[in-house]
Amino acid sequence: MNICVVGTGYVGLVTGACLADFGMNVICVDKDESKIDALKKGRIPIYEPGLEEIVAKNERAGRLVFTTDLKSGIERALAIFIAVGTPPNPDGSPDLTFVRQVAEAIAQHMNDYKVVVTKSTVPTGTGRMIEQILRSNDDERKFSVVSNPEFLREGSAISDFLRPDRIVIGASDARAIEVMKEIYSPLFLAETPFVITDVASAELIKYASNGFLAVKISFINEIARLCEVMGADVHDVSRGMGLDRRIGSRFLLAGPGFGGSCFPKDTAAAIDLARQHGERFRIIEAAVCVNSETKKRMIEKIAAAAEPLAGRTVAVLGLSFKPETDDIRESPALSVISDLLAAGASVRAFDPAAMENARSVFPQLYYAKDVYDCAQGADVLVIATEWNEFRALDFGKLARLMKAMTVVDLRNVYEPRELKAAGWSYTGVGRS
Repeated sequence: MNICVVGTGYVGLVTGACLADFGMNVICVDKDESKIDALKKGRIPIYEPGLEEIVAKNERAGRLVFTTDLKSGIERALAIFIAVGTPPNPDGSPDLTFVRQVAEAIAQHMNDYKVVVTKSTVPTGTGRMIEQILRSNDDERKFSVVSNPEFLREGSAISDFLRPDRIVIGASDARAIEVMKEIYSPLFLAETPFVITDVASAELIKYASNGFLAVKISFINEIARLCEVMGADVHDVSRGMGLDRRIGSRFLLAGPGFGGSCFPKDTAAAIDLARQHGERFRIIEAAVCVNSETKKRMIEKIAAAAEPLAGRTVAVLGLSFKPETDDIRESPALSVISDLLAAGASVRAFDPAAMENARSVFPQLYYAKDVYDCAQGADVLVIATEWNEFRALDFGKLARLMKAMTVVDLRNVYEPRELKAAGWSYTGVGRS
């Protein structure tokens, strides 16, 4: 089957490469000529484990090609996946400009029956909007509009696509559903759960899923705050909760709050979606509020450990919003750095993947070559992202390099008792 994926950002590139790995013939289209040229030369614009290999493999097999020719991609494909950005407007609503532009291009170049699939995260009602655009000036056109939301976690996107928890297909006609089942036939044969529903419900499933996970993160961060004032340990509380199968242990790790490209944007969009229908999404509103307060509390922890911050040198380990990605969007680490600089501290930083992205935001920082270069001469060490290489630090070496044996562990990577026994001043999140 011929498939066209419009957009070669994070979602589009992973989708195109993985569908090609399923045996589909995939054309990935982007209007950015420099990005397409780079992809043709094997240069991947994002950091995602396994992506470079799967792109190269399917390019060699002739199943994956990159082009700026949208017209050709539309005409050749049976299924067209819209995977363009939907950045937030100032009021939190998603900007659907790029989705509209792609729909208009499809309407202009559609030469046969097409299945038009929204892979971008879009609010309920977008499918109707796309259908109206495709019907413009020609009521006889044959097409189907499908919602097929993605549930990719940065850092494990390839695995998430190839071995997903479920596939959601929102469609209103049997022909489109059969096309989608054929596209995902390797997963269907592997008995991956398929949720077949209407377009509006599929669109809402994505916001409901991310909203619930954001609530879960904010909930455990509220518990962490209570643990600190009550002398309890959030690790034990979290484990005691997570062993209840009705709750589960995932997303119950206390820390500096959620960030990235999805949760902040999607929670804001869910709140706006409810507002547009005269309702309030109070639980998600509360989760967003808690998340903002959680990020602010992190600078208070650092200030308490190394007061006063003015004139101090702070070593920050981790810049991306989570490990195994170079994505710094809404990263709690950047919020911490901004507050440190505002307080008059100097910052040394290290991240295995995200330093180039961070440099465009904070060019004044010292970007270290490794953990120990970062810690050189620092008054306090802050663990802001839980990269695996930060889990087995040589604290004896760090003690010799730093001015003071002070660590603020915003990801609870280490056991407080062990570091305190070694002479370190240790501050975690929700740890007694």
